[in-house]
Amino acid sequence: MSENNFTQEATAKAADSGANASARFRERQAQASGGVVDHERVELLAGKAIKALTDIVEEEQVSYEEYNALKAWLIQVGEDGEWPLFLDVWIEHAVEEVANQDREGSKGTIEGPYYLDNSPEVEWNGTIDMRPDEPGTPFVFKGQVTSTTGEPLPGAKLELWHADSLGFYSQFAPGLPEWNLRGTFIANEDGEYEIHTIRPAPYQIPTDGACGQLIEAAGWHAWRPAHMHFKVHAPGHKLITSQLYFPGDPHNDDDIASAVKPELLLDPQPNPDEEGEMTTYNFVLDAEG
Repeated sequence: MSENNFTQEATAKAADSGANASARFRERQAQASGGVVDHERVELLAGKAIKALTDIVEEEQVSYEEYNALKAWLIQVGEDGEWPLFLDVWIEHAVEEVANQDREGSKGTIEGPYYLDNSPEVEWNGTIDMRPDEPGTPFVFKGQVTSTTGEPLPGAKLELWHADSLGFYSQFAPGLPEWNLRGTFIANEDGEYEIHTIRPAPYQIPTDGACGQLIEAAGWHAWRPAHMHFKVHAPGHKLITSQLYFPGDPHNDDDIASAVKPELLLDPQPNPDEEGEMTTYNFVLDAEG
C-alpha cells in the first residue's frame, strides 16, 4: 500500500464517517416499503423511554448543569452525523436479541453502521475485492449454508464486509477503493463457499466526535475486537446477519458494542495449501413462516 494512501486512510474523521453512515441509512429507509404506524405501540414505547429518563433525573437528582450538558451533547451527536454509530454500538445488540430469540439456526448479531448493499458479486470460491498490495494475513473462510433440517441451500448469497489491517472500512475512510473488502459470494450447488480475503484488525470506533466525548467522559474504552460481517440469504429462509470473531482478541470479553457471542468465535488454523490462515464455519438458516 502506498504511503500516500496510508496517510489518507489514517486521517479518517468521525464526522465524515458519521455523515456517510447517516446518508446510507436514509437511502435504505427511503427504499424500504413504508408500514402503517401503530399509534398505540408508539405511545407505549415513547412513553416508557421518556419515563425511564425522567426516573433517572429524579433518582440521581440531575442538576441543570448536567441536563444542559446532555442537551448540548445530543445536539452534537446529530451535527456529527453519529446517531447511526451511537445506536448501533450501544442499543442495537438488545434489539437483535429480541428479533432473533426464536431462531433455531445460526446465531446472529448486530449489523453495525458500515453495511452497504449491492457489493460486487463473486463466485463461491472467489477472492474479495482488495488492493493488489493489500496488507494483512491471507485468510480463507469456507463452509456450507444449510437449512435447520440439514439440507444444503444452493445459490445462497453471503454478503461479506470487514475492516482492513488498519481497522478502516471502504466508503467510510478516505484513500480506500470503493468496494475494498466487500463482496457478495454465491454458494455452489451444494451450498458450499470458499472465500479468500485477509484477516481483519481490531479497531476503535471513531473517537473525535460526540461518541468519543461520551467514551472519554465515562472512562470507557472504544475498542471492537476483530470481526467479519455477514448477511446470508436463501429463498424461503430467514436472513441471518452476523459477525464472526477471532479467539484471543483482548476485547472479545468487553466489546464496546456488546455483540460477541461464544457461538460466533472462529477457529483459525494455518493454511496447509498456501500462506496465511483458514477456517471452516457453517451457516444454518431458519425457514420463513
